[in-house]
Amino acid sequence: MRRFIIERFEPAYLRESVRGSLPERARAAVQRLKACDLCPRACGVDRSSDAPGRCRTGRFARVASAFAHPGEEACLSGNRGSGTIFFGGCNLGCLFCQNAELSHGDEGRECSPHEIASLMLDLQDRGCHNINFVTPSHVIPQIIEAVALAVGRGLRLPIVYNTGGYDTVDSLRLLEGVVDIYMPDFKLWSAEACEQHLTAGDYGRQARAAIAEMHRQVGELVFRPDGTACRGLLVRHLVMPGLLDESAAIFEWLARLSPDTFVNIMGQYHPWGPILAAPPPGDPLQRRPTAAELESARLRARQAGLWRFE
Repeated sequence: MRRFIIERFEPAYLRESVRGSLPERARAAVQRLKACDLCPRACGVDRSSDAPGRCRTGRFARVASAFAHPGEEACLSGNRGSGTIFFGGCNLGCLFCQNAELSHGDEGRECSPHEIASLMLDLQDRGCHNINFVTPSHVIPQIIEAVALAVGRGLRLPIVYNTGGYDTVDSLRLLEGVVDIYMPDFKLWSAEACEQHLTAGDYGRQARAAIAEMHRQVGELVFRPDGTACRGLLVRHLVMPGLLDESAAIFEWLARLSPDTFVNIMGQYHPWGPILAAPPPGDPLQRRPTAAELESARLRARQAGLWRFE
């Protein structure tokens, strides 16, 4: 069995070819804000003039919080925390969103690239194992601008792109060599379930293309000798009550992508947010998944050929 441990690691953005391209990439990404097509919504809003797009975000990213997170995956939080920067706004509309005040509200304050760079360096100074951008799909230009500044000021940590999975391949290619660890959700598979629960019927198709591109860029998840992840793909899947066929389809596809894909099979779903306020008739998401459903999901993952999951 392969070992996924590397003795020496250096973030890809420190390579001279990548580092030198960051300002140009940032400019190209910012240009796309003029008629925004950064995510699959392609809302076409001129966010460069500070008009909010579908994501409720204009020219500058809104930062809701930045702290050493002890509760991410163990391989990210380690013993000193994952340096999470939570962005306000989102390009999805999940009816069960547990961060609705951030994703669908107006929480957070606008930060310049210089301010975000300073947040990154502060988290590094506090001993965090990585910089973890949470809900980043709609602020890729702002992230690249900030990374370009932070690298020049001494940033040396792996960068985690912690996304809902609703990304475009074109936008992800702007991040090639910038992001070390991609951590997408793969929430649901079928167009019907995605439209009903995520308000994005094309989510499954877009997530498959995005995750395949992430895998192409960074490959399998690998670790330092201390057990912290430093590069690769880590997929999250939240088990939904009554929707095990969705899980099975996702696991089968991930195993075809690579049986070595690292998957966090999560069981903490509970009804929250808009789904409680106006539940669709007969919606299965009005309860928690049962222990039997969680065990069945793990069995389906093994049957699909996956073995690296928690």
